[in-house]
Amino acid sequence: MANGVMFDFSGTLMRVESVTEWLGAVLAEAAVPTDGDTFSDWVRQLTEYGALPGEPAPLRVPPHLESLYRARDLSAHQHRAAYSALIAEAGLPTTELVRALYDRHKTPAAWRPYPDTEATLRELRRRGIPVAVVSNIGWDPRPVFRAHELDGLVDAYVLSYELGAQKPDPAIFQAACDTLGLAPSEVLMVGDDRTADGGARALGCAVHFVDHLPVDQRPAGLAPVLDLLG
Repeated sequence: MANGVMFDFSGTLMRVESVTEWLGAVLAEAAVPTDGDTFSDWVRQLTEYGALPGEPAPLRVPPHLESLYRARDLSAHQHRAAYSALIAEAGLPTTELVRALYDRHKTPAAWRPYPDTEATLRELRRRGIPVAVVSNIGWDPRPVFRAHELDGLVDAYVLSYELGAQKPDPAIFQAACDTLGLAPSEVLMVGDDRTADGGARALGCAVHFVDHLPVDQRPAGLAPVLDLLG
């Protein structure tokens, strides 16, 4: 039986807005006029290049960006550089739009918790089970959790860009277990990425996977977590 839980952030506890919503919000804020065909083309290109962090991986990464992309979550600078480059590769015409799109994805408005996230975290708190958010990320998601009134339900954040290690490296999971004060065998890892989150198994953690779906298509994906705790 697990005495602590590690959760991935994106695609597990929350989901970023769609590429269409992301681009539309930035263009509206910047008052940039576009016709329907141009907008649709930008959405398609941004999607293919995986330019929105938190969305599925790129269909293709330009060869000159491959090494930067692989290491994107190891520092804030590399994260911004990798995704800004992907946005530019998708054909966005100005550096101002590239910057605004990157900055938009870090705002609370760009993220929605899954319907059962709050209830699950509250039940874990009620049971006295500590929770860590363990994320491959290049920026601080704590303000997003605070804005959605979830920060008080998280005991620790172990973030790749702060630690300098990214999942599936066992070091990031070990750091989270140490922060919780528990042995890996006592901690359940919950995530959506079979490779990255599955790395916790190397330490002896139990692992449970959820589907990385839009928020309105996954109303109760976290329900099995409470069952696994007994």
